[in-house]
Amino acid sequence: MPRQLPRHEYTVGWVCALPVEFAAAQEMLDEEHADLQHEPGDNDENMYALGSIGGHNIAIGCLPAGYIGTNSAAAVAMQMRATFKRIRFSLMVGVGGGVPSAEADVRLGDVVVSQPDKTFNGVVQYDSGKTTPSGFGRTGALNAPPRTLLGAVAKVRANELRGRTKMREYIARLHHITEFQRSETGPDILFEATYDHAGGQTCDACLTNRQKARPPRSNKKEVVVHYGTIASGNQVMKSAGQRDKVSEDLGGVLCFEMEAAGLMNSFPCLVVRGICDYADSHKNSRWQPFAAGTAAAYAKELLSVIPAAEIAETHTMGEAIRETAG
Repeated sequence: MPRQLPRHEYTVGWVCALPVEFAAAQEMLDEEHADLQHEPGDNDENMYALGSIGGHNIAIGCLPAGYIGTNSAAAVAMQMRATFKRIRFSLMVGVGGGVPSAEADVRLGDVVVSQPDKTFNGVVQYDSGKTTPSGFGRTGALNAPPRTLLGAVAKVRANELRGRTKMREYIARLHHITEFQRSETGPDILFEATYDHAGGQTCDACLTNRQKARPPRSNKKEVVVHYGTIASGNQVMKSAGQRDKVSEDLGGVLCFEMEAAGLMNSFPCLVVRGICDYADSHKNSRWQPFAAGTAAAYAKELLSVIPAAEIAETHTMGEAIRETAG
């Protein structure tokens, strides 16, 4: 029988937007806990999966079916924070649309992690701003991920360089579910940015001579992890031309998604995205399960390098937000 833990023992939050991401997250748990018990005065409408990874007790929450975007993500995160008051930090884990470029060979199934640079703190809300006579100006800034998580990112990157990553092992945890297998995705095809989808649920009618030829990866790695800026907004990006324009305007982003901007200032987190399409008109959901799995596997690896004792010494999320605001 699964263990029943009190709410104050959960120190890590994990937010997903889609059921396929929720399923992948649960498959990464070392131990599954009993469901959350209702308490008098509860106003939390979230559904949770509870468990542990690497000694960390984790509350996994998913957006309600059919509700996506920054506002929905913010609502789920705020309710999670109110229910699990001892959460130290969180992860936003799921799928996103990749931005392939000469600088970043982003491919389907790869993972993108929000890492600050000189311009942005890892995530930028590209559709937030105001229109002036001179054009659209972005306003506001988003907070950086917690330092504990960025320290863990550095350790994971070092492990990757030393060949000590366990990503392949963690991805294999999903192999017993057919939908999550790499063999179910079909080929990884990138079309020219100027070529729109020919119609239909697949790209069978699209011209093969408009596909972009890309050499096989020399290191034969099935999944590559990229670190940099993630563009977040409330609209689905389905135009390669617009994708590339926004990316150029922002100095180069690695992927697009729809939830993270709603979390960064009120729910400090690191964003992890598995690439399921190229944010163009050829977008479909065939790669979503595998990409959700690679993102969840990275999140598990990240948590596994953080000592549980280190978490106990950090601020709770509420304390960290008050400190940042002060």
